[in-house]
Amino acid sequence: MQAYRTLTRRELARYFLTSTGYIIIAAVTFLIGFSFVVLLLKLQQDSTLMPVTELFYITPFFWLILLLAPPVITMRLFALEKFSGTFETLMTTPVSDLQVVLAKFTAALIFYVVMWLPLLGCVLIVRHYTSDPAALDAGALGTTFLGIVLLGCLFISLGCCASALTRSQGVAAMLSLMLSVSLFLLSFLAKELPGTSSWQAQALGFFSLVEQMHDFARGIIDTRPMVLYLSLTAFFLFLTLRAVESRRWK
Repeated sequence: MQAYRTLTRRELARYFLTSTGYIIIAAVTFLIGFSFVVLLLKLQQDSTLMPVTELFYITPFFWLILLLAPPVITMRLFALEKFSGTFETLMTTPVSDLQVVLAKFTAALIFYVVMWLPLLGCVLIVRHYTSDPAALDAGALGTTFLGIVLLGCLFISLGCCASALTRSQGVAAMLSLMLSVSLFLLSFLAKELPGTSSWQAQALGFFSLVEQMHDFARGIIDTRPMVLYLSLTAFFLFLTLRAVESRRWK
């Protein structure tokens, strides 16, 4: 456990002691702030009964951040170490492959959560300057962050797997982005099937990330997507572990 904590702090330091992490946070903060400016300008013209979290969810900025940020966060986790030659040095230390994988995943997830904190600040600012108490539902805000974290676990584990498969950060980011976008597009594929009651549509409905995240943004908690996200996260981390262990077979 001590080795796991040490590796996690080491990976976190790479985010917060270099300019890379602050550039990512600054870019996400700009997109979140810009999206709220757009929302406020629209609300001056048309009123709505939807909570702020749901209004933010329906903007393209939300999915832009959710799909683009994890590949950028995770692309260097394994690929950079393999390219620089420090990966073999790390694996000769008295740590297990599982500890390395979990430490890198945990550090990336913690940074991902910190990256989303400006959303909380924007929501509180809107609540402060509005006279409508329904503008900020604490329950909806909590479930929205829960959905963001669960989807983050999925996309970050996918990014870890992509990074473990290559020595190039660019290739890792593109592979992770391609797989994340593919999962995202499954949400729309189920609606295009001719028979909505067919088993194909029902199977694809389990991967409807858009509808599931919409429920989280409205304050609805469904255990089925939670189990799905956590199961897929465990699956991609398992693949990452196998990719790390594959160095012994070469």
